[in-house]
Amino acid sequence: MTQNNSYSPSDSPFRNLFFIGAGGIGMANLERYFLSLGHSVAGYDKSPSPLTHELEKEGVDITYTDSPDEIPADFRNPETTLVVFTPAVPADSPILTWFRNNGFEVIKRAALLGKITHSSKAICIAGSHGKTTTCSMTANILRNSEIGCNAFLGGILRNTGSNLVLCPESEWSVIEADEYDRSFHRLSPTIAVITSTDPDHLDIYGDEEGYLEGFAHFTSLIRPGGTLIIHSGLKLRPRVGKDVNVVYYSGSSEGDWHAEEITFGNGTLSFTLVGPEIRIEGIEVGVPVEINIDNAVAAAAASLIAGATPEDVRKGISTFKGAKRRFEIIRDKKDGSTVLIDDYAHSPNEVKASIKSVRKLYPGHKITVIFQPHLYSRTRDFAPEFASALSEADEVIMPEIYPAREEPIPGVDSYLILNNVKAAKKTFCPRKDLLNFIKNSNFDILITLGAADIDRLLPDIEAVLDSRI
Repeated sequence: MTQNNSYSPSDSPFRNLFFIGAGGIGMANLERYFLSLGHSVAGYDKSPSPLTHELEKEGVDITYTDSPDEIPADFRNPETTLVVFTPAVPADSPILTWFRNNGFEVIKRAALLGKITHSSKAICIAGSHGKTTTCSMTANILRNSEIGCNAFLGGILRNTGSNLVLCPESEWSVIEADEYDRSFHRLSPTIAVITSTDPDHLDIYGDEEGYLEGFAHFTSLIRPGGTLIIHSGLKLRPRVGKDVNVVYYSGSSEGDWHAEEITFGNGTLSFTLVGPEIRIEGIEVGVPVEINIDNAVAAAAASLIAGATPEDVRKGISTFKGAKRRFEIIRDKKDGSTVLIDDYAHSPNEVKASIKSVRKLYPGHKITVIFQPHLYSRTRDFAPEFASALSEADEVIMPEIYPAREEPIPGVDSYLILNNVKAAKKTFCPRKDLLNFIKNSNFDILITLGAADIDRLLPDIEAVLDSRI
């Protein structure tokens, strides 16, 4: 089966693509995808990172200076160059402004991703949390099946070392459907999955009602004859067409698709998948944390509806190594040394679930969490919930807020959370002092949490811990 992509080399006038915000994880998979199709790809990002260095090695020409003078000559013709940007890019970016003022077609990343979903059978996975792991797990099931898929992931699939899965002959795409800036409203799902709807991005949606309305609109985009797979118990009221099939799932005994006979112990986790007219026993979860039962049920349901076999599902879930920064066990327990776990958890429920999963994996051990708040607005909107979630740990260390795209908000800082944490021990530590703090401390289980850039310190943290063995 041949995929008819809207921007394939054979029918697109745009031989070149320029990405503004080229170092973003969501931009990277599109850059890699269009490189694979034979396009020339370049871009701008404000600072280098391990990901931008990888992209440069793969053939993306990236500049780190926001000046029109840095745009390569081959990308200065509006008839042959498509410009793609992310909402995180400032509106007054000189490069973005130059392209807009010189007759180029300039579109958001979501619009380009939407074109891919319109020209393929698309599994679009949305949710305030759980979507990256569910999306990655679905891709891992399908990529080794006869179905195949092209997958655009919001994290690095550790099985492949990339956030892009390529299978040019497949008619299926697997898309992480991001709700930020209402990006997922550009998509056209054949199968849609909604993992969770805990309020987030209130700077965009205003309140919980607005957030739920955003998801309701997403469900209305499912194609006729398609399927919505939605987690049981959500407040969301789907707004699907009358010919769209709606099924519910959970990691417990609730829902059309659910888990039974869950076995957790000795570092392994397995369950029996039960769905309409199907039962698959003894599925082992490759990353054995409790929340992955829910993720595995959703990924299995989507894959089976797309045409995968029960054996494809069993193999894909058991061999799944996880997505990078999604409950990634970097150092396991050995020789009495410190366990180091990194998790992208950035909502209160994710933080609580992460800490509780560690308790189950390592009962009786002291848990220390380094949590880096992400965004002033998110800290302001959910400070009490974050404090409650972090209180599940024995010790909490917190640096300053990572601002990302935001300007400071008066009165909003890390202490808004930290002052209400009930853990036995809590400390504010500026990010620049974290390594020294770690060098002078002893830990049993150390978890780094958050959507900010705490992960860039992990190699140094691991080196400190390794030096003690």
